[in-house]
Amino acid sequence: MGDVAIRIRGLTTRFGTQVIHDGLDLDVRRGEVIGVVGGSGTGKSVMLREVIGLQRPSGGSIDLLGTDVWSASTAELTHLRSRIGVLFQDGALFSSLTVTENIQVPMREHLTLSQSLMDELAMLKIAMVGLPPDAGSKLPSQLSGGMRKRAGLARALALDPDVVFLDEPTAGLDPIGAAAFDRLIRSLQQSLGLTVFMVTHDLDSLAAICDRIAALVDKRVTVGTMAELMENDHPWLVEYFHGPRARAVGGGAVGGGATGTASKAD
Repeated sequence: MGDVAIRIRGLTTRFGTQVIHDGLDLDVRRGEVIGVVGGSGTGKSVMLREVIGLQRPSGGSIDLLGTDVWSASTAELTHLRSRIGVLFQDGALFSSLTVTENIQVPMREHLTLSQSLMDELAMLKIAMVGLPPDAGSKLPSQLSGGMRKRAGLARALALDPDVVFLDEPTAGLDPIGAAAFDRLIRSLQQSLGLTVFMVTHDLDSLAAICDRIAALVDKRVTVGTMAELMENDHPWLVEYFHGPRARAVGGGAVGGGATGTASKAD
């Protein structure tokens, strides 16, 4: 696949008679941050789950890091999952486990390490995402929403993955917290050489950290930089990038970024 981390061809997704994706093609380059946007019901999170092997599509092929996700053996899928990290909405941490124990879940599943080494690695991941050292001993219920997202990101990074998948990472955060999380993602992406696949509605995130944007429209995908998509005359793209909410945050990406946080539709 060369410089392509994710290759999707002819992706079709149906729920009964409802068609969500119809022959969708998408390439995600290694080392880029790609933002996935689209209206409600266009299948953004569904596509993420299909790429990581949690939900089988109705048709098409998905190649992730050189492995065909839906024809791979169990052993191949297990190895593949050790090379990716996933941050679901609000962190999706195990409520009965501490932050440290949550981070160690992937280590226990895929590695054979001593408890002391796992403790050291968990503390390293906690520091990497900007959490204080005492966060490791806390339960998710004892953390703020922003801290839970950082803890979830630490767990996603537990195995030093090649690709990280983020599902609405800034949803529910105030503008300051969202901007700080954007900076964290970009910093980690650059320092670790990650490929980042990010489902989002946050115009600020798109402007601040995304190299390209994949917009789900008409059951297919339109890909380009923010500047390119802002020039596209498709009605949904015009409304998204030039509508009232875009203007409310400073015109979307006009002039190189926005100053607030866009609406978080589902």
